[in-house]
Amino acid sequence: MQMPQPDAGVLANKPRIAARLRAALGPRGVIDDPIELRAYECDGLSAYRCPPLCAVLPASTEQVAAVMKICHEEGVPVVPRGAGTSLAGGALPTADAVLLGVARMNRVLETDYDNRFIRVEAGRTNLSVTGAVEQDGFFYAPDPSSQLACAIAGNIAMNSGGAHCLKYGVTTNNLMGVTMVMADGEVVEIGGAHLDAGGLDLLGLVCGSEGQLGVVTEATLRILAKPEGARPVLIGYNSAEVAGACVSDIIKSGILPVAIEYMDRLVIKAADAHVGANYPDCEALLIVEVEGSDAEIDDQLGRIVKIAKRHNPVEIRESGSAAEAARIWQGRKTAFGAMGQINDYMCLDGTIPVSRLPEVLRRIGEMGAEVGLQVGNVFHAGDGNMHPLILYDANKPGDLEKTEALGAEILKLCVAVGGCLTGEHGVGVEKRDIMPSQYAEADLEIQMQVKDVFDPDWGLNPAKVFPLDASAGRRG
Repeated sequence: MQMPQPDAGVLANKPRIAARLRAALGPRGVIDDPIELRAYECDGLSAYRCPPLCAVLPASTEQVAAVMKICHEEGVPVVPRGAGTSLAGGALPTADAVLLGVARMNRVLETDYDNRFIRVEAGRTNLSVTGAVEQDGFFYAPDPSSQLACAIAGNIAMNSGGAHCLKYGVTTNNLMGVTMVMADGEVVEIGGAHLDAGGLDLLGLVCGSEGQLGVVTEATLRILAKPEGARPVLIGYNSAEVAGACVSDIIKSGILPVAIEYMDRLVIKAADAHVGANYPDCEALLIVEVEGSDAEIDDQLGRIVKIAKRHNPVEIRESGSAAEAARIWQGRKTAFGAMGQINDYMCLDGTIPVSRLPEVLRRIGEMGAEVGLQVGNVFHAGDGNMHPLILYDANKPGDLEKTEALGAEILKLCVAVGGCLTGEHGVGVEKRDIMPSQYAEADLEIQMQVKDVFDPDWGLNPAKVFPLDASAGRRG
């Protein structure tokens, strides 16, 4: 994975740049010691590492604006960072960049139950947004597996989803407004606690832009009333293709579960060993959850179980209590961590039409076997957002390169069947160089022209999203 050469002039001016930043933020706000910077050398895609020039931890929108103004004047690139959980290298620094972390900005600024919104600083963690309103009967819908740690800033950058996105949508469906600091330090307000504004959909442009257009510091989020109840059912099959066909049939029937999650044998065994979820012994496992009143739940689950039985399941198990439901979900929510105990892995994020699940699952298994790498599958089956986990040994020469090549081919397969390169993890550096497999040269050029407007010097989150050869010469 190629990264651009650092700017020698910026490196030479590090003492002056750090001094200016320290004057703006105070001693707690700037980290420039080489040892301490190791904590910021990578994100969740730990295969690639590069310590930044320095890291800054502003505590307010005003301090973010001061940092951006200084970096703009000094010609220093800025890499925005939420909690560093990106699995696509979205917060990977370059050696000449200031890494701007928003972790200290985690306050709830306003809560309005009548109009069903909450305004928070962007460093607040996903799960703690629900934590701030659940005692009053509300919740925030997007729920990435990393929701205990991931920040709203990163959720907005990558347009994150989660298990319940099938019914409630992803971040863009639950984001009402942002406060954003531009590349030169100007603070702008986009959207807000109201219906969609007229004119250009700038909020839709910002959500999912991966820090290419500005630094989001505050967010107005839609909150929802908790449903009366929810209940999951486990459905086990001895074939990945059959499980995929069951998912397709559930969706075609017109039933809208709140979630349909998929795990294969490799992931099932790892998750079971990790948290003792007592999953059935099978090749593929579906977790289907519905919600509503008791009568609604009974009706929906009855129809789902009827569909599932047509495909000869190994086991069907409805949760009988809140504790059982929590155990079912705990195995799924901790699946990524459980797989990390087996080996190093690269987590992909392609999206495909649900009807193509059976053949794509079969082909992924064949592709892994062809190159001698194990691939575990755990993903949001209801909307076709796949997360193949390619296991490899980081200490074995050539294994990472082989894994990258397989990952690229799997993602190209997703595009070939009518899907796309990413569903919720973003492009980052991981998918940057295969963007032409989905977008024509003219499409990429239009996207880069949008960045030209917001960030003329191309100093925001460099070396991400766009192939380096396509964006060459654009940085000021």
